[in-house]
Amino acid sequence: MSDANINITLPDGSVKSMDKGATGMDVALSISEGLARNVLAAEINGEIWDANRPINEDASVSLLTWKDEGGKSTFWHSSAHLMAEALEALYPGIKLGIGPAIEGGFYYDIDFGDQTFDSENLSVLENKMLELAREKNEYIRKDISKADAVAYFKEKDDEYKLDLLEGLEDGSITFYEQGNFTDLCRGPHIPNTGFIKAVKVLNVAGAYWRGDENNKQLTRLYAVSFPKQKELKEHLELLEEAKKRDHRKLGKELELFTFSEKVGQGLPLWLPKGTMLRERLEQFMRKAQIKAGYSPVITPHIGNKDLYVTSGHYEKYGEDSFQPIATPHEGEEFFLKPMNCPHHCEIYKSKPHSYKDLPIRFAEFGTVYRYEQSGELHGLTRVRGFTQDDAHIFCTPDQVKEEFTKVIDLVLYTFKALGFEDYTAQISLRDPDNKAKYIGSDENWEKAERAIVEAAEEKGLNTITEYGEAAFYGPKLDFMVKDALRRSWQLGTIQVDYNLPERFELEYIGADNGRHRPVMLHRAPFGSLERFVAVLTEHCGGNYPLWLTPDQIAVLPISEKYADYAQEVFSLMEENDIRGFIDHRDEKIGRKIRDAETKKIPFMLIVGEKEQEDGKVSARRHGEGDLGSFTKDEFIALFRKSAAIED
Repeated sequence: MSDANINITLPDGSVKSMDKGATGMDVALSISEGLARNVLAAEINGEIWDANRPINEDASVSLLTWKDEGGKSTFWHSSAHLMAEALEALYPGIKLGIGPAIEGGFYYDIDFGDQTFDSENLSVLENKMLELAREKNEYIRKDISKADAVAYFKEKDDEYKLDLLEGLEDGSITFYEQGNFTDLCRGPHIPNTGFIKAVKVLNVAGAYWRGDENNKQLTRLYAVSFPKQKELKEHLELLEEAKKRDHRKLGKELELFTFSEKVGQGLPLWLPKGTMLRERLEQFMRKAQIKAGYSPVITPHIGNKDLYVTSGHYEKYGEDSFQPIATPHEGEEFFLKPMNCPHHCEIYKSKPHSYKDLPIRFAEFGTVYRYEQSGELHGLTRVRGFTQDDAHIFCTPDQVKEEFTKVIDLVLYTFKALGFEDYTAQISLRDPDNKAKYIGSDENWEKAERAIVEAAEEKGLNTITEYGEAAFYGPKLDFMVKDALRRSWQLGTIQVDYNLPERFELEYIGADNGRHRPVMLHRAPFGSLERFVAVLTEHCGGNYPLWLTPDQIAVLPISEKYADYAQEVFSLMEENDIRGFIDHRDEKIGRKIRDAETKKIPFMLIVGEKEQEDGKVSARRHGEGDLGSFTKDEFIALFRKSAAIED
């Protein structure tokens, strides 16, 4: 091969010889014109580039389209630049903050100065964006010196870009231009604006510059864009469905939880029905954990500050979290528990251990506290106090794979029981080119990483591997779950930790009679109960699995004449651990049925003259309608079959 050629390795392992300076788009054209028409960006040696950026050395190349997350992200970031161009055209003199792609679209922060922007302006902005998109202007990348960049934004009088430039090194700064718009940006971007065919500005909000409440509040415009109008229509329909499923809305309607300003922001209060649901989740997990060999433990909500200094959590959470609690004893301070693991380390350390004792598995539904900015709080998904289904496994390096496999089994069992079917496991490994930032020996890391990879393969998991995404203390496996609306959530995590055993000087006596450090595994299939309930509620729209539902039946007497028989039916249901209530209201049966449907009660048992005479019930199923007439024992058998959790 001549010096004028480079080797391009494609994802399938095939190698193409291309001219030096060829672009991702050139690679696409060498495969097919159809592919080239859909290429938005290119992943070059793991880094996403503009499709038109020259490649000057041998490289692994993946071509990114709308179907790829990297392609979508590039598309939305480019759309943010298009929105900024449209805004400058409509509102001359505005100043620009940042405009990144985010999950589900993009936003741009704008200082409108004395000009006003409200919801009436949204359609005007959308039309201007589409008008500019039709010009098919290229996104052009330019390297620029810091001095020239500063001069440009000084002339433009844009203080926010000048603030961003202060943290950048000369020689690493790039501008991107399209049409009449220039922005400070690292990129990458799509080839031209013509790919953007549909736009919707979704929301107008406020955001402090750099997230600091001491800075000026800017106007944040959230939006989304698509390469086809049909895709925007489908997306907006999903957003409407998401509003109906919003856990905050359903939580109020189903009387699950509430918040109180007097109690404090981000501190949920669980109502009786929500508490029943939460306790059923706990019972489910406790039963599975006991079967899997876990020992339950309980630790306090606070701990001595020195505990968290030792663990490193004070350094991580101390400054931006709840402040230490001083006691009357001089110099003594306590800290609200941000994590359960330091406490579990101390439990392990409370007595000596032999290799014959390991693995030891401690499990706790432990409530922890972390201070979140008020603007970051969101229902149950972002709170200041939450309960983790936390467990820590102390084992030998040789036991890591087996323990990992068992935890995977527990996570998958949980997902199956709760109806999560679409998930991907992310294997996060250390950066092979920068091992210095990780603690632990190469031997232990290699053993742990191999154990995770092999365990995932043996379980047939759909996996992605991310190098450099491991925690400094060990590799990990995170489960990314898609809900019914195709949104992705991180639920379930398993982490290997060499750090805390070292910090707490944990030991076991090995077969060689020497002292050894155990390996510590962290795992939480739910993560936090608060967040898990929120995700589950939106996933199933409040129609929980029957075994989990707070009120499983509603007994509906046609009139007060049948109140005694209704009580007889209900008492028998209670004896068989079937939860619910009797609707004694003086309402017509049609109204009672409609109200039970609204409350998403799984089964309605209607009792009247005929049912009383025959000793039966007329059953209805939420969302399905009339099931027919059953003896009480027949209904109990039907219920048990419907409520069973498959092993």
